[in-house]
Amino acid sequence: MAPDEDRLVQEFEAFGTDSSSENKQGIQDILASLLNGGPDVRLSAAREIRRLTKTSNKSRSYLGAAGIIEPLVSMLKHTSSEAKEAALLALLNLAVGNERNKVRITKAGAISPLVELLHSEDMDLRESAAAAVLTLSASSSNKPVIGASGATPLLVEILTTGSTQGKVDSAMALYNLSSYPDNLPSILAAGAISPLILLLKDSNKFSKVAEKTTALLDSLATFEEGRSAIAMTGGGILALVEVLEDGSPQGREHAVCALLAMCQGSRCELRQALLQEGVIPGLLELTVQGTPQAKRDAQLLLQLLRESPQSVRSASDSAALERIAYDITSHVDGEEPDTEIAKKMLTEMVQLSMEQSMRHLQQRALVCASSDLSQSDCLAELSLK
Repeated sequence: MAPDEDRLVQEFEAFGTDSSSENKQGIQDILASLLNGGPDVRLSAAREIRRLTKTSNKSRSYLGAAGIIEPLVSMLKHTSSEAKEAALLALLNLAVGNERNKVRITKAGAISPLVELLHSEDMDLRESAAAAVLTLSASSSNKPVIGASGATPLLVEILTTGSTQGKVDSAMALYNLSSYPDNLPSILAAGAISPLILLLKDSNKFSKVAEKTTALLDSLATFEEGRSAIAMTGGGILALVEVLEDGSPQGREHAVCALLAMCQGSRCELRQALLQEGVIPGLLELTVQGTPQAKRDAQLLLQLLRESPQSVRSASDSAALERIAYDITSHVDGEEPDTEIAKKMLTEMVQLSMEQSMRHLQQRALVCASSDLSQSDCLAELSLK
């Protein structure tokens, strides 16, 4: 439905003095073509809208208010793949960085045809739809609508089988949706944890992708099924330990929170796995350098690991670890931690951890030498430890 003339005048004024009368008239012509033209004319208009909104925030604001969103959403339902793609990319550009347009697009009924596009056999079209869902899911009011639409398992499918960019877009869309708590069970039920861990393993641990993926895993770890899935996925614990050691401050906070949730209760086997992955040096560093929440969680997790009835450490090593951990947490509890002392203790901790690992490898080598295992079998056995 075309806007009234007064509203158009106001929008033209808002569009800015940097746009000439000719440009404004051109935009009016594009709107008329999209609203009243035939299929080919509408296709050209959608492509022009995409071009105009690629970099211009003012164009996005003006065009979004001028009434072109509804006809673009209608084009998403067109039988022509060309028309669907042109409308989808135009809507995607309109939504970028514009909260009002995100809401308008959803209210115009775009989510249902976007879900249909997520089913497409054309992977490029599917991934463009995932990018649009990512953009729309940044709006708080859109999260429950998208969560209830059936988009979640389709995003997880792209996260599993898509291109690198498709996987990232799908993971970030799921992250956005997860901030609405009612969406978490469907994300978990769709089997998101295993592909999220694979993405995390392949990501730079300091990156925003790793940070948000870890945050999503942290949210899913509030469920028993989530904690079990992380523990059972190959490399899941190690990936979180690596973020704890090398991630951004927020990423490290989410990693230690997830690991703490996994180890609470009677999870002795998980505590054992954490110790074998060498988590303690990173935890000790967090008690000194982490965010306030990360410091608290790291101290709690250290306490749980010290209390673990099953340990990979010898009695003398266990006592040494307890002393170092106690010394660092005691300094952190003070008002002004002594940085030099903390660094010295961390260095001692790392050295002790390396010595433990070497002794463990030597013990396994002795077992292999005294057994009937072949050399290749022994190497394989050692690589699993």
